[in-house]
Amino acid sequence: MKRPDYSKDAELVASVERRAAQAQALLQEIAAKYSPAAFASSLGVEDMVLTDLIARSGLPIEIFTLDTGRLHEETYTLLSKVRSHYGPQLKLPLRVLFPRHETVEAWVGTHGINAFRDSVELRRACCAMRKVEPLGRALAGKKAWITGQRAQQSVTRTGLPLQEDDAAHGMQKFNPLTEWSEREVWAYVQLHEVPYNELHDRFFPSIGCSPCTRSVTPGEDLRAGRWWWENPELRECGLHPGTKA
Repeated sequence: MKRPDYSKDAELVASVERRAAQAQALLQEIAAKYSPAAFASSLGVEDMVLTDLIARSGLPIEIFTLDTGRLHEETYTLLSKVRSHYGPQLKLPLRVLFPRHETVEAWVGTHGINAFRDSVELRRACCAMRKVEPLGRALAGKKAWITGQRAQQSVTRTGLPLQEDDAAHGMQKFNPLTEWSEREVWAYVQLHEVPYNELHDRFFPSIGCSPCTRSVTPGEDLRAGRWWWENPELRECGLHPGTKA
């Protein structure tokens, strides 16, 4: 998949520069007013934009990612690139969290390795143990968390605010890229030579666990490749309890 050279679109570049300045100002405000704060990165392209902004400013915002144990090989490759590319710039080291092995062993022993395909309830239970529980540990003691969500990503994220009260975790939640378009995200990546997951070039706009993610076709919703066997309104994993689902 070859994308246009967005760096030659002067109007788009100007828009990206404004967006980036606004996002960076918000990140600086979060670091100053809501310390300690953390950024939950799925290593998707939006999250790589935020990683770049945090690293460029040397902000004391912890970046963490969740290794579910079932990620794509390309995601692990990117994780290594993030460490080498941004390691010296990050104020805090990249943190990787894993699900509790005893919980995974018990669930798989009871339901089977791919039971998440059998029902929405089992799929959400799998997401809960591999993602939601580790997220809770990552956010413990934090005053705010940051995500790379965008309002245009899916029907479940329409109207996503810049800042929201996360009652489930008892803290503030920020979505600095909520108003960004997909073109603006990729323009920023090109302009600043930001590393990203190779799967994005193979029509994977949204990347999660390997068995739960597929490529999409032109015109499909950006998150159509996530849990594609379910209704679109159900395609959230529980990490964002305030999101419509």
